[in-house]
This record gives sequence, structure tokens and C-alpha cells, in this order.
Amino acid sequence: MNMFKAFVFDFDGTLAELNIDFTFMKESIISLAKGYGVAHESLGNLLILELIDAVREEISREAPSRSAVFYREAHHLIEEIELEAARRSVLLSGTLSLLSTLKKQGRSIGIITRNCHAALTLVFPQIEDYCDVLLSRDHTEKVKPHPDHLLRTLRLLDTAPDRAVMVGDHPLDIGLGRKVGTYTIGVLTGNSSADALAASGAHRVLNCAVDILDFIS
Repeated sequence: MNMFKAFVFDFDGTLAELNIDFTFMKESIISLAKGYGVAHESLGNLLILELIDAVREEISREAPSRSAVFYREAHHLIEEIELEAARRSVLLSGTLSLLSTLKKQGRSIGIITRNCHAALTLVFPQIEDYCDVLLSRDHTEKVKPHPDHLLRTLRLLDTAPDRAVMVGDHPLDIGLGRKVGTYTIGVLTGNSSADALAASGAHRVLNCAVDILDFIS
């Protein structure tokens, strides 16, 4: 693993405790959408941010001004849930040691997340001191699993995909890394099983992110 120049990390479930209730968040957005006259069973199959975009687009066909109101309300709602979860969250054991060691070794560090920036800084106020690039959803137009989220990070890190590692706790992170062409590491500190991470194509599955240090020098 010494060949890799950059490590890009997911945040919740990878570097910090995962406390967000995504089921409640999705149910809340679906309930809000119903208030705007949008109710399809298929909405439950979408990721939350994509669900919000789909509902906004449908509302905009009939009432563009109402679609903007929905969008603001939906994002306010999920941000409140994220911030409440962040107040109860802490960094996972070993996170600071991992990031500090990688930086001392001269490796570049990126952090990408679908979470809002305010939630990240609640959990980790010094986050920008420990990474070279931080792209929350507030700082990128296209969030993962769209490849641009990771590709933009790698461009800012001046690192080719084959010299980078994507580290995450969810098959979405692994699929993203494989699509872009990075090495991928799945960690078991979130809600995904080793089998699920392996099935998504993880090159390696570790108990936690800090275990990466066992494989580099």
C-alpha cells in the first residue's frame, strides 16, 4: 500500500461515529413531498438527496416557485437531522492518529461526504487542519455516488486515480472508487457487513480505518 500517494475518506461511519437515522430522514422527506402532492412508492428507492431533486423536478413542472420552497424546506429538514446527529457523534478511535501519520508520511488526504459542512465541523472542528481537500455536499455540485465528487477531489490533490485509495464504510463508497479507478478499502465501523463491502468490489476490508497504518510504512 506504500505506492499510494493519496487517501480519500468518507466521513460518517469511516472517520466518525455514524449516528444519522437515514430511515427517519427519508420518511420525513417523503412525508414533506406528500404535502406538495407528490407521492410515489418509487421515491423510497432513491437516495435522500436524489429523492429531493426528483420531487423538486416534479413540482417544478406545475409550479416552479413551489419547487424552490420545497427544496429549501427539504434541505433545512435534513440539515437539522444531521446537526442533531453530529451533536451526539465523536471521531472514531484512531482517526487523529491515522490522519496525522499519513500527513507526516507526505501523503495527501481528502475527505468527501454527502453530509453538510456544518455537521462535519461540529464533530471535528479542526477537520481542515487534518486534510488537504474537504468536499462536503455544500462544496460540490455533484455528490457521490456521482464520480465527479471523487474525481474533483483527486484533481485538487493532483493525484491520478491509480495512485489513490478510496476508504469508506458503505458499498456506495466502494462502487465510487471502483468506477473512478482507485484502490478501495471498506471499513466495518458503519452499517455495512464485510460481505456487502466485498460484494461491492472492495480490494480490502478492514475493521476500522486506522488499521490502514498496519499496511504502510
